[in-house]
Amino acid sequence: MEAFYRPLGGGLFASTPATAGPWSPHAQHAGPVAGLFGHVLERHGSDSGGESTPHTPRNDPDSGGGATPHTPRNDPNSGGGATPHAPRNGPDSGGGATPHTPRNGPKPVTRIARVTVEILGPVPVAELAVTARVLRPGRRVALLEAEMTHAGRPVARATAWRILAAPERLPSVWHAPAPPPMPAAASPLVAWESAHLDGYLSAMEWRVVEGALGRPGPGVVWARPRIPLVAGEADTPLVRALVLADSASGVGSQLDLSKWLIINTDLTVALHRDPVGEWLCMGAALHASARGSALCEATLADRDGDVGRVLQTLLVDELPSA
Repeated sequence: MEAFYRPLGGGLFASTPATAGPWSPHAQHAGPVAGLFGHVLERHGSDSGGESTPHTPRNDPDSGGGATPHTPRNDPNSGGGATPHAPRNGPDSGGGATPHTPRNGPKPVTRIARVTVEILGPVPVAELAVTARVLRPGRRVALLEAEMTHAGRPVARATAWRILAAPERLPSVWHAPAPPPMPAAASPLVAWESAHLDGYLSAMEWRVVEGALGRPGPGVVWARPRIPLVAGEADTPLVRALVLADSASGVGSQLDLSKWLIINTDLTVALHRDPVGEWLCMGAALHASARGSALCEATLADRDGDVGRVLQTLLVDELPSA
């Protein structure tokens, strides 16, 4: 397996068998799906620093299929014309004083700080199309949206906040404990009896600190992809975090996955800084209630410490064979 996806051009990607999740060789794990959204969203509007909806030709794979929206000269995010009116409490207003990033100054450095993926149904291991657009342009905050389709049918959607990178003089404030040391050797891949192991689970390298996929959690693991997300391209820190993040419910599940069907409807990843290095540590735990649903939360860290959080909403049902 050379990668999770092969780029076909025009916003199309061919899914490889490495994307297959543990429930079926024909349905993808949402980790690569989230990573592909990150791959596309990071590139969409990045040159403009989130200043406004970038000009994209109608046949551009990231154009979303429409013309570039009209931005009036007196719009607060236009960056042109007379000094724009901006509400004092708006994130791009600067609070009435001279803003941190002047509108007519150099383009600000921005980063994607939060991604939420809505999983509309099983994502097939097949050819996918991904488009992106800017919902809310701005120099310091911009809201992006992306859609993934198969044969014209939407299978997942995502939103992301691209925000201003904080000043270098900002003191770091972390409340999470330091991650545990990473085990020296790779852990054998152990899961529940019916799990499909030859896709995503084998495409990741796991080093288990606590718990295991084959028994109830909570759990703590160090992990990294063995292959890149997109063939011929290096993974970014955001992509690496997204590819791992959807494993939270498997790492932290306190329910027997051989008896219970647990499928997340969404995935939210919020990063207060970009992770450094290939390896990430995830500590995950699941909460579930009868006549309710399940919620999984996880921490993400690199060797230097905490980087962010993961949250999943999950459907829980009895497996037919239970």
